Amino acid sequence: MTRARDLGIPLHGEPGPHNAITDVPGIEVGYTTLVEGAGVRTGVTAILPRGRSGFDVPCAAGTHVLNGNGELTGAAWLAESGSLTLPVLITNTHAVGPCHRGVIDWVVRERPGAADQWLLPVVAETWDGYLNDINAPTVQPAHAVAAIDAARGGAVPEGSVGGGTGMNCYGYKGGSGTASRVVAHGADRYTVGAFVQANFGSRRDLTVAGVHVGPQLAEDNPMEGVAVPGAGSVIVVIGTDAPLLPGQCAALARRVPLGLARTGTFGSHFSGDLFLAFSTANPGALTSAFPDQDTPWYESMRFVPWSRIDPFLDAVVQSVEEAVLNALVCNEEMVGRAGHRTPALPTTALRSLLSR
Repeated sequence: MTRARDLGIPLHGEPGPHNAITDVPGIEVGYTTLVEGAGVRTGVTAILPRGRSGFDVPCAAGTHVLNGNGELTGAAWLAESGSLTLPVLITNTHAVGPCHRGVIDWVVRERPGAADQWLLPVVAETWDGYLNDINAPTVQPAHAVAAIDAARGGAVPEGSVGGGTGMNCYGYKGGSGTASRVVAHGADRYTVGAFVQANFGSRRDLTVAGVHVGPQLAEDNPMEGVAVPGAGSVIVVIGTDAPLLPGQCAALARRVPLGLARTGTFGSHFSGDLFLAFSTANPGALTSAFPDQDTPWYESMRFVPWSRIDPFLDAVVQSVEEAVLNALVCNEEMVGRAGHRTPALPTTALRSLLSR
């Protein structure tokens, strides 16, 4: 499928081999896509930081909220411990509960001992009620389990798949998008990858590669007057193999809005804009084990000095911008609930505007 770079859109930075979050070694992505009849346009996305075999090995992690009209479960524990375990799921607003339960069911099936104490799954959401009958009990725990089971490395399908199936972006069909950047740190090379569930933005604000194209693409906007302009939400997951502290992961998450802003958004009050960043380095640190209380217990972590973190922040901004554009470009028109229609981004018209 055509992606943003295939249109000749000028984008900065060096992408990884798949230009996807899965360019970070070990990260896997899986989908359950549900399209049935006239009213079912939804699904589940699963992101596994260390793949299925290492799901219970903690990663350093941090979060950031641009606008809080949304949900990211487990955020309190992420803030408290600075660590992330278990698959990360993204779905629609009213399916958070079934997906939360589905993660627990999957862990109990795969490794029952891992659930002996407690589990606090991370499930995020955006609203797909324009195209999808969001109040129907369509998404069930088994769909979350299936998305985790489907997780793989390599190239990642984009557009109307998984949790992004029924989502819209800048008045066009949006959904799932990803991109990556390779970062040099002296002689070492690391990867920063972004995954976006794009369901945000008003048509008039759309900007591509610095060109404010929204006003010239005002026609064919059936969402105008039906949904609140700019509403909907965006979830972004950042993964890297660079060794970072939890606070540095939070710093990466804080740069996500800069990448989103390059596409035109200002962060609508009716958009839940929530971001998670994690590092797959330092396996074995941040353990939840209970050592003998009479034995001294210490952990250590290797990390990039704060004074050298700027290239990683830049990589976040670049990869987030491209991931949003990929979610728009890798898509087709969709008709859903109540006959609601969302057009695809008109790439021919876009290329014409950019060439001027």
